[in-house]
Amino acid sequence: MLRRGRASLAFGFFAQGVAFALLVTRIPAVQDRYGVSDALLPVFLAAVPVLAGAGSVTTEQLVKRVRPSRVLRWSQPVVLLALLGVGAGGHGQVLGLAVALGVFGLAVGALDASMNMLGVSLQRSYGRSIMLGFHAVYSLGGIIGASLAWAGAHWHLALWVSYLPVVAVLLPAALAGSRWYVDGEPAPAGERSGEGGTVVFALLLPLCLVMTFAYIGDSTVSNWSAKYLKDVLGGSEQLATVPYNVYMVTTLVGRSLGDLGVRRFGAAAVVRLGALVAAGGFAVVAAAPGAWAGMLGFTLLGLGLCVLVPQTFAAAGRLFPHASDAAIARLNIFNYVGFLIGSPLVGALGDAWSYRGAMLVPMVLVLVTLGYARSFAAQPDRYGGGHERPRTADVGRGSNGL
Repeated sequence: MLRRGRASLAFGFFAQGVAFALLVTRIPAVQDRYGVSDALLPVFLAAVPVLAGAGSVTTEQLVKRVRPSRVLRWSQPVVLLALLGVGAGGHGQVLGLAVALGVFGLAVGALDASMNMLGVSLQRSYGRSIMLGFHAVYSLGGIIGASLAWAGAHWHLALWVSYLPVVAVLLPAALAGSRWYVDGEPAPAGERSGEGGTVVFALLLPLCLVMTFAYIGDSTVSNWSAKYLKDVLGGSEQLATVPYNVYMVTTLVGRSLGDLGVRRFGAAAVVRLGALVAAGGFAVVAAAPGAWAGMLGFTLLGLGLCVLVPQTFAAAGRLFPHASDAAIARLNIFNYVGFLIGSPLVGALGDAWSYRGAMLVPMVLVLVTLGYARSFAAQPDRYGGGHERPRTADVGRGSNGL
């Protein structure tokens, strides 16, 4: 049962990675298809994470009445259909685009929250770290989605022609796989808080900050790596497309190996190492004398940043085992906060100061994560804290692995 639940959830992560990459990598094509002006485009792009945050807040309330597996089962098809809706419109149909992106944003918030709720509860059932594996599959989906987007652009395919086959394959497969979603086991009675299942935000705040800083770093790479390599480091236009691909591949590698590190050394040690590697990556990017040195920096960024988000979700589940769904829904909002802050912050600093200097800001924020690393290994307390114990809790249920 757990094995099938883990496999079906992994496919859900994969499908979401494909869908999200297909949207964000074709933003210029979406703009051209609908005739959206440069002044209006940022409004559309900012609305998606804002609505996703609203979707995450709504999910926190919704899962009090229905299981997270049901929220995930029906939000994923909505995301895929909304993606198809984005590609189906034509020039001047800006209202239709706004509706499709609005639905996409709300559904993505519910999807992200419920998906990570199921991942954390499954990890509790397994008794060992598996969250990084789910996010590794998401990264794999992102790589495949970006590759499909490149193919569509290369062959000058209409958006709906690029999107329709993907949706036609992923939607029925996701619905079929959702039959085996497992909501996981409730927290053991000994780990439940006397607070009656409430989330103490003061305890969750360090993890919210880590989530924000991680996504500021991630959005810096996704939005500025190509421009930085070309305009600052003197790379060719063709070479400028490589850093994000390198970042995605190293993210996949780091997440594929990360669970082993957590089981052996503990979550706090892995987070500390990831923060140091990511900070080193930003330092290399900022000081790089040329394009290939910059490429090394983006490689380090992928290896470092990749562990922070999955372990932050897992830590919230351990910190509030009695109310992990609510904690994850609230934490998920800061995913979108970081995304909203990161790109404009680097752009404003780059224009006002320098893009090399702008790269030092996410570096400092990632280093701040080191001060919060203890939150990833908090012992149980009267607020319902939890601790992932390497070599003890991780040996439980090991035979149920994929």
